[in-house]
Amino acid sequence: MDLTESQLAALIQQYFLPFVRIGVMLMVMPVIGSRIVNPRIRLVLSAAIVVIVVPFLPALPTVNLLSLSAFGFILQEILVGFSMGFTFQIIFQMFVLCGQYMAMKMGLGFASMNDPTNGVQTTVISQFFLMIVTLMFVAVDGHLVLISLLVESFQTLPPGKFNFQPSVFWQLAGLGSWMFSSALVLALPVLTSLLFVNMAFGVMSRAAPQLNIFAVGFPFTLMCGLILIWLGLSNFIDIFNNTMIFGFSVAKGITVQ
Repeated sequence: MDLTESQLAALIQQYFLPFVRIGVMLMVMPVIGSRIVNPRIRLVLSAAIVVIVVPFLPALPTVNLLSLSAFGFILQEILVGFSMGFTFQIIFQMFVLCGQYMAMKMGLGFASMNDPTNGVQTTVISQFFLMIVTLMFVAVDGHLVLISLLVESFQTLPPGKFNFQPSVFWQLAGLGSWMFSSALVLALPVLTSLLFVNMAFGVMSRAAPQLNIFAVGFPFTLMCGLILIWLGLSNFIDIFNNTMIFGFSVAKGITVQ
């Protein structure tokens, strides 16, 4: 089979631009993009998705791969894939931040452990919430739904056209404030309850100065915090469901412009 230089360049471009979008999202998204997944697996998975998706895409405009226009197309694909994957990273980090709020109030701020997915130190409560969210996300096939949204984005936001709106960056920046506010609202029942417990121990320390508040108050506060977290898990499925619906709506809004 004889291929001219222009035909070879068009063939590379037809597969390369979708590969960039898919590969970047798989590098950034939760679960698949974590450190515990070998980069070779993400590379093979990206190539497999590209081989399946490209035959259903319209023909991309042929441009010189070393031109400024081609660089702009590649940059846009990187931004689209990064935006979709980073959206769910913020969703997951909201639960991690909620666990840190609770752990600091309970006195478990010093009890840190290594997070294998991100390679950083987090509190044990944060790691507990992250483990639950990750298992539930995989159990409901959330990673497959996110990949399907990425595949659908090739129809609403086709490669080879400059149609990525700058308003998406403001939307991603707004997710930062959403992360802090939602984590605080989720942890507020535990924080408020432990505040009243600490106030009660403050009154006891004034009434009985000889009482060792640290020896008595720390285990009692820790026990109350764990009981409150256990009681709050009864509503965790609804919280997870609403959060995932919000995350998928934001990810879909990035591609539908």
